Amino acid sequence: MNMIQAINSAMDVSMQRDDNVCVFGEDVGFYGGVFRATAGLQKKYGKTRAFDTPINECGIIGVAVGMAAYGLKPVAEIQFADYIYPGLDQLVSEAARLRYRSAGEFTAPITVRSPFGGGIFGGQTHSQSPESIFTHVCGIKTVIPSTPYDAKGLLIAAIEDPDPVVFFEPKRIYNGPFDGHYDTPVTPWAKHPASQVPDEHYVIPLGKANIVRGGGDLTILCYGTMVHVVMDSVKTLGIDAEVIDLRTLLPLDMDTIEASVKKTGRCMVVHEATRTSGFGAELVALVQERCFYHLEAPIERVTGYDTPYPHSLEWAYFPGPVRLRLAIERVMEDVSGEV
Repeated sequence: MNMIQAINSAMDVSMQRDDNVCVFGEDVGFYGGVFRATAGLQKKYGKTRAFDTPINECGIIGVAVGMAAYGLKPVAEIQFADYIYPGLDQLVSEAARLRYRSAGEFTAPITVRSPFGGGIFGGQTHSQSPESIFTHVCGIKTVIPSTPYDAKGLLIAAIEDPDPVVFFEPKRIYNGPFDGHYDTPVTPWAKHPASQVPDEHYVIPLGKANIVRGGGDLTILCYGTMVHVVMDSVKTLGIDAEVIDLRTLLPLDMDTIEASVKKTGRCMVVHEATRTSGFGAELVALVQERCFYHLEAPIERVTGYDTPYPHSLEWAYFPGPVRLRLAIERVMEDVSGEV
């Protein structure tokens, strides 16, 4: 399966197992979604469980809150992450607080799916990476997969979770992993080991990171598309880096991060979102708090730029091999200044 097929399979399996699971959003019903992630679900489960909505993100998430309070398990799609802001109040002020405000009488088992990040030349209104906004909100879990296998297991876990989950899908790797520079797949998902996705139900627990590559010299923290960019760069440079795919930003698997950094003594954070107030800043602070006396060099960040998202220059905007190589050289410098 590619990632789109794995996401579709996760919703299909969840809808089979639980009649309370329903899927809705703009164009998700008859058409099957702009990226075809919901293709076939309306035909299989009917218009009351997989249906189209008006172009109204506030309404989509607001309806999801009401459905969840009533006992359903809504899976709402926001067509692009850039469009989630009109529904932010419903998500932050209502969904995230429902359990606390009702003293546990009500929960909000809502999953909000949304494609995020660049990779399709979508420009400023189809390419944003707003994940750090949601990691700031108590009561919302934030999940970002990097492979089809993880996408299915994490999405099923999100749907079954009793609290709201924002599930960002890196559309740049919907159909296959990319390297750090070109806009063509390095290896099609069909030939990639991370594409072996079981048809049946399985769950990847939220809050558990994945060490995708072991190493002893440097810890690299990343998620989503950047996992593939980092892995490609590390291979090219021949560095003995331990690469950790966070998978879930909140709750964060700090135990895995701490153990790795204490082992390697060096750390680098890579994400596509803008640098200032990006999630990397929180990671740097946490690593500094927990691992300061084990660090042998300052922590490096490689991120998107603090600029409006460029259209034609998006491949220059992404962290890529050149920027990663320079950061790795800096973090691997010893006290004499030699690499």
